[in-house]
Amino acid sequence: MGLPLKDVIQKLQQIAPLKLAESWDNVGLLIEPDRNSVVNKILLTIDLTEDVVAEAIENKAQVIVSYHPNIFRPLKCVTENQWKERIIIKCIQNGIAVFSPHTTWDAMADGVNDWLAAALKPKYSKPILVNPEDGKIGMGRLISLEKPLTLKEAIETVKNHIGIPYLRVGIARHRDLETLINTAAICAGSGASVLAGTEADLYLTGEMLHHDVLDATQKGISVILCNHSDSERGFLTSFQNRFKSDELQVIISKVDKDCLITV
Repeated sequence: MGLPLKDVIQKLQQIAPLKLAESWDNVGLLIEPDRNSVVNKILLTIDLTEDVVAEAIENKAQVIVSYHPNIFRPLKCVTENQWKERIIIKCIQNGIAVFSPHTTWDAMADGVNDWLAAALKPKYSKPILVNPEDGKIGMGRLISLEKPLTLKEAIETVKNHIGIPYLRVGIARHRDLETLINTAAICAGSGASVLAGTEADLYLTGEMLHHDVLDATQKGISVILCNHSDSERGFLTSFQNRFKSDELQVIISKVDKDCLITV
């Protein structure tokens, strides 16, 4: 049982080629302790924290697939003084490679954005920012609903899909919870830059700044915010089912969670 690390990386890139990533992103293999290692267990996570690394060590995982890149800004040193740097040290010491797909998973068909859009049961869906090489991939999704929902119903179906008991909602000017939603613009994570200027009844994303929400609601667009990583985490189960094989055991982190809660 097991595959060479290079074969695992190749399989990951076959599902979501790195060329799909945004130019500002840092994706791909970020930590490689031993390029000749054999991989039989992979841990999936949205954020790579010290608790997630400890979990990977305990579970004897050889690869962590961390949706968000743990190395993003340039590092001037790698010491025990900072938590992000300690993660790199721990991974190398324990022979754990780290791969980040980030915006490649956002852009790909049946990726993070399509998973989030599925909450509203789309009849039709297309990327908001279309990839010039393939009209089915790109950032964000603009959907028409199979059946119109009231805003109140949309809120409940999003809660159930994501599996959280709370959301933040901006109700559009001259609208209320009974207003029907026929179209929605969707972007997992921080969606303001992708959603800006898109015409829809509803924006669904993880987080937006105050003035972006204000601008949308004044233009007649309601907004549902469900926390940055909560809008992404549920996709890990879909990816687990897609990626696991006889050679690879794929597990999802139990300690990974959004850093914000409502109390």
